Order: sequence, then C-alpha cells, then structure tokens
Amino acid sequence: MPKKTMLVEFGMGTSLRRQDYTEAACRAVRDALWHNSINMAELFGFPKEAMILDVEIGVADPAKVDTAQITEIFPYGQPSVTVVAGGLDVPRSDGGNPTVIANAAISVSFDMERVA
Repeated sequence: MPKKTMLVEFGMGTSLRRQDYTEAACRAVRDALWHNSINMAELFGFPKEAMILDVEIGVADPAKVDTAQITEIFPYGQPSVTVVAGGLDVPRSDGGNPTVIANAAISVSFDMERVA
C-alpha cells in the first residue's frame, strides 16, 4: 500500500518587528505541533520515526526562510519542508519593518505497507 496521509495540522506564526521569515515560519510550525497531541504512530503500530511529515510554509518572501531550522524542530519523523509564496507582510504605521505572518500546514503520513 502506498503512502497514506492520516491528518493535516495547521499553524500561524509571526515576526513582529525584525522581519525574520525563518522565525515566523518556525513559530507557525510550533503552533501546529504544540496544539495537538496525536499518537498516530502508536495507533497503527509504527515507530514515531516512521512518520512522513510534509511541511508546507507560506510566507511573502520564501527565499528568506532557512528550511534547516524548521527541520530541527521535529523531534522524530521524516520532515520534508517546502516554502511557497503566501502568508502576509503587514506594513507598520511607524514605517518600520512590516510584521511577517507565516502559515504552516503539516501533513502526517505513513507508508502503510510493513516491511518484514
């Protein structure tokens, strides 16, 4: 049986003053993860390391996101991070750097065919 997506988690993160796209993205991922306590691996009898984690981050300037820092957030599983145009840059009335808003979607999948 092929890879099967079991759930999708969503999160939002910001960088209020520093225009740090990586930090906003990391906060979005943590928001998605820390609001959930889902024992999917155990439910299907797989080790946590078997989780396939497809992470999609949306920010206004994708080139400014360090995907290695996002990957480090995950304590287990096999994360794959993609950054796309999205999110939102909100201008500040004082003329400073805009507030960066990042959105994250984390799809949790398993290869449902067990290897003996």
